[in-house]
Amino acid sequence: MGAGHSHGAAIPSGTAAGRHKSRLTLALALTSAFMAVEVIGGLWTGSLALLADAAHMLTDAGGLALALIAIRFAERPATPQKTYGYVRMEVLSALINAVVLLGLTFYILYEAYQRFLHPPEVRSGPMLAVAALGLVVNLISMKLLAAGSSESLNVKGAYFEVLSDMLGSLGVLAAAAIIMFTGWTLIDPIIGAGIGLFIVPRTWILLRQAVHILMEGTPPDIDMTLLEGKLLAVQGVTAVHDLYVWTITSGMDAMSCHLVVADLTKARRILAEASAAMKEGFGISHSTIQIEDAAHRASEGDPGPGQRPSLNISGDHDEQI
Repeated sequence: MGAGHSHGAAIPSGTAAGRHKSRLTLALALTSAFMAVEVIGGLWTGSLALLADAAHMLTDAGGLALALIAIRFAERPATPQKTYGYVRMEVLSALINAVVLLGLTFYILYEAYQRFLHPPEVRSGPMLAVAALGLVVNLISMKLLAAGSSESLNVKGAYFEVLSDMLGSLGVLAAAAIIMFTGWTLIDPIIGAGIGLFIVPRTWILLRQAVHILMEGTPPDIDMTLLEGKLLAVQGVTAVHDLYVWTITSGMDAMSCHLVVADLTKARRILAEASAAMKEGFGISHSTIQIEDAAHRASEGDPGPGQRPSLNISGDHDEQI
C-alpha cells in the first residue's frame, strides 16, 4: 500500500486577510466600544430597540473577532500536541457566540412582549442621538473594511456584518423619530423585536455551521459523488473506499481515502494525479491517500484498514508519495 500526504500550510500574514488585520482590529474596537454605549443608552432611555441593536452589534463584534481569530491562529505553527495547530479556535468561538446570541434574542423577544402589555416611557431625544452616533460608527467601519472586502472572503464576511448593523441603526433612528413626533412608544418594542428576529436566522446558520464542522461533517460545497468520480477517473484506479472529507476550520478542508490500483508500479503517478484532482477540482490541499494492490485485495478479500499490506511508500506534497 502506498500512502501520499499533501499539506496546506498555515495561512501566512501576507494573505489578503492578513494585510487588512489592522483595519479589522480598528473596526472591532469601534464596534465593541459603541456596543457598550448602546447598552448604557438603552438602559438610560428605556429603549428596547437600542438594546436590541446592541445585541445586533454583538453579532458584528463576534464576526469581526472570528475573522481576526482565523488570521491570528492560522499563523501559529502546529505542535506535537496540536497537530492541526489552533485553527479550530475559530469554530469554538463561533459556537459560543451563536449560543450567547440566541439567549440574548429570546430575552429581547420576551422583553418586547412585556412592553406590548405595559409600554414604558421612552426618551426619544437621547435615543435618536445614540442611534445617529451608531450609524456614524457603522459607516466608519464599513469604510475601513470596504477595500479588503473585494480581496478576502474573510474580510467580506466582516463587512457584511457591519452593513447589516447599519440597517439596524436606521431602524432605531426611525423608531426614535416616530416616538419624538407622534408619541407612539409601541414602535420601540416593534423595532426591537424586529431586530431580534433579524438576528435569529444568521445566528442559527452560524450555530449549524460550527456544529457541522465539529462533527466533521462533509463540507457543504463538496459533492461526494463528483469527488469520488474524479478519483475513479484517474488512470489505473479500479476502486475507491474509506473516503472521508471534513472541514478543519472555515476555508481549510481535508480528505483521506484508499485507492485500489491495478499496478503498484504506477503508484507515484496515481498519487500525484489524485492529489492534483483534489486541489484543482475541490480546493482540498490537505489530502492523505493510500494505495492498495487490486490483485492482492481480490485474492485476500477486504481484511480491514488495520490488516492491509503496506509497501511503506511515503512522501510530501511535491511528490505525493
